[in-house]
Amino acid sequence: MTLFSIARKNIKKNFTNYFLYIGSMIFSIVIYFTFVSLKYDQVVQETTDSSTKISSVFNGASIVLIIFVAIFIWYSNSFFTKKRKKEIGLYSLLGVRKKQIGRMLFYENFIMGIIALLIGIILGSILSKLFVTILLKIMGYDAIGSFAVSPQSIINTMIVFVLITVITSIHGYRLIYRFKLIELFKAEQEGDKEPRASIITAIMSILLIGIGYWLASQNMLESEAWRKIGFLLTPLVILVTVILGTYLLFSTLTVYLLKLLRKNKRHFWNGINLISTSQLLYRIKGNALTLTIIAVLSATTLTAVGAAYSFYYNNTSNAELANPNSLMFMAQDKHVTSQIEERISQDKDHTIVYHMTVPTVMMDVDITNLHNNNLPDVMEYSIIDNKTFNKLAKLQNKEDSLSLKGNEAAALEAGYYEGFSPKYIGASVSLNTDDRSENITFTNMKEYNVLNPSTAGITVVVSDELFSKLAGGTNLVNMEAYELKNEEDAKTLTKDIQTLLPEEASFSSYYADYSRGLESTGLLIFIGGFLGLVFLAATGSIIYFKQLTEATMDKDRYMILYKIGLKKKEIKKSISKQILFIFALPLLAGVCHSIMALTALSKLMQTNLITPVIICIGVYAFIYIAYYFLTVRNYYKIIVK
Repeated sequence: MTLFSIARKNIKKNFTNYFLYIGSMIFSIVIYFTFVSLKYDQVVQETTDSSTKISSVFNGASIVLIIFVAIFIWYSNSFFTKKRKKEIGLYSLLGVRKKQIGRMLFYENFIMGIIALLIGIILGSILSKLFVTILLKIMGYDAIGSFAVSPQSIINTMIVFVLITVITSIHGYRLIYRFKLIELFKAEQEGDKEPRASIITAIMSILLIGIGYWLASQNMLESEAWRKIGFLLTPLVILVTVILGTYLLFSTLTVYLLKLLRKNKRHFWNGINLISTSQLLYRIKGNALTLTIIAVLSATTLTAVGAAYSFYYNNTSNAELANPNSLMFMAQDKHVTSQIEERISQDKDHTIVYHMTVPTVMMDVDITNLHNNNLPDVMEYSIIDNKTFNKLAKLQNKEDSLSLKGNEAAALEAGYYEGFSPKYIGASVSLNTDDRSENITFTNMKEYNVLNPSTAGITVVVSDELFSKLAGGTNLVNMEAYELKNEEDAKTLTKDIQTLLPEEASFSSYYADYSRGLESTGLLIFIGGFLGLVFLAATGSIIYFKQLTEATMDKDRYMILYKIGLKKKEIKKSISKQILFIFALPLLAGVCHSIMALTALSKLMQTNLITPVIICIGVYAFIYIAYYFLTVRNYYKIIVK
C-alpha cells in the first residue's frame, strides 16, 4: 500500500472532520473565481460605464481574499496536524519514518486542496451568470448575465490555489519534524495549568479599549488629541490599543472574572457549573489569541460590510439631498431653454410635477468674517429672495419657511459639516455689486438647499427688498428647476438634455447622482458582502476546529463523569455552556468594536447608519449562531461516541 493510497483512505475515513475545512476552501475558491471572472466578463464591460474601475476594484479584493484564505488554510492545516499527534506517534512507533509521515500528510492536504479547487471552479462556473446578474442588479442595471467561462479565470484561480495548497502542505510536512515521539503519545494527557489572574493587567485591558474608543469617538477636525498625535498616526493608535486591549481582556480579565465566579460557592457548586467553570478557567488563556483574532476579524467584517451597506442604503437620500430638483441648469440661451422644455413636456414617462424659473444673483463674496481657516477667502454665492425660497420649500414638501427683513440672511448648505463649514450664525459679510455694497448678517442656517448644489453651490437667502436692490446692480441669472415623476429612471431624458446644454450651464440631475451612487455603492456592497461571508465562514471554522480538537482531549474526562452518574443531558448542557462562552466572547467584542467604528464613521459622514448596521449585525449573528449549534452537536457526538 502506497503513502498516497493511505492518505486517500484517511480522507475518506475522516471526511466528516474534514468536511467543514473543505467546504470553507470551496466557498473561498468560488468567491475568488467569481471576482476574477467578473473582471473579464463581457456583459459587465459592455453594460457599465466604468469597467476599468470595476476591474481594478476586483483585483484589489482578490488580493485581500488570497492573503486571508492563505492564512486560514495555514491555520487550519496546523490544527489538523496537531490534532493527529497520537496517530502520527503510532506511525512512528510502527517504524514509519518522519519523512514518510510528512509525505503522507502532504498528500492528504494536497488531495483536499485539489478536490476543493475542482469543485470550487465547477460551482463558480455554474453560478457565474447568477453572480453577474446580481452585481448588475445591485448596480442599477437591467442586463442579465450570460453563461460564459473565461479560460483566464480558470488558469488564474488554479495557479493561486495550487500555490497556496503546496505552501500549506509543505508547512504541515515541516511540523512533523518538530514533534518528539513521547509528546505525541502524551499530547492528550498533558494537563493545562491554572492561569494566573492579574488585577492590574485586567484593568489595563479595559483602559486600553477605553482609550481606543475615546479616540475613535472624537471629532477628528476639532479634537486636540487627534491634532497632537497626528491625523495619520491616530487610527494606528486606535487599532493597536483596541487589539492589545482585546487580547488582555480574553487572557486576563476573563480569567479574573471566572476565578471570582469560582469563589461564589452558591453558583460554583450548583449542578454542572463546577465542570463548565473549571473547563473554561483552564482553557481560556490558551484560547486567548484565537478569540482575539476572531473578535478583530468579526469587527473588521461587520465594519466593512456595515459601511458598504450603509452607503448603498443611504444612496437615495444622498441623491435627494444633492438634488432637491430632478433637473436644474442655468438658462443662457432662450432657444435651448425652450427646446429642453418641449423635450421634457413630450416625455410621457416623466410628467412634470413643477417647473420654476429661479432668478438668482451670483457673486463672489469675501468670507473671511465667517471664522474658518479651511476654506478660501472668497467664495461664489447664489443669492435668491425670501419669496422664492418659501415657494420652492413648499413645492419640495419641506414644511419650512423664512421671514427675513432688512439685511438679514439665511445660508443653505446641503453638505454642512461642523468644524469644517463656515460659522454662519451671527456673522456678517459684504455683498458688492457694480453700484452698491450691502452688509448682510446671517440669522439662520439650513442644512439643506432648495437649489441643486452642483448648479448653484452654496445658496444665500435674503429679504425680498434687499434682493430687489441687488438685482438692480448686476445681471440676473435664471435657473430652470424641474421636478419630474420617475426621476430615478430618467437615463435617456438626462442624456438628451446634456447634449443640448453647453458645459457652462452647470447641468445637474437627480438621475446622474443616483445612478452614479448606485453603481459605486452597489459594487462596494457586492464585494463587501462576499468577502464578509468568506471571513465569517473562516472565523466560524477556526472556532469549530479548535473546539473539536478540545473535544477529543476531553472525551476521557467526560467518560469518567458519565460512569459516576452524570447523565447525557447534563453532559450536553455542560458542553453547550462551555462552547457558548467561547463563541459569545469574540462575537460581543467584535460587535462592540464595529459599533464604535461605525458610530465614528456616522459622525464623520453626518448620516444615520442605525438601520443598515442593525441589519448587518443581525445577519452576521444569525450565521455565527448556526456555527455554534453545529459545533455543540459535533462536540457532543465526539464525547458520547
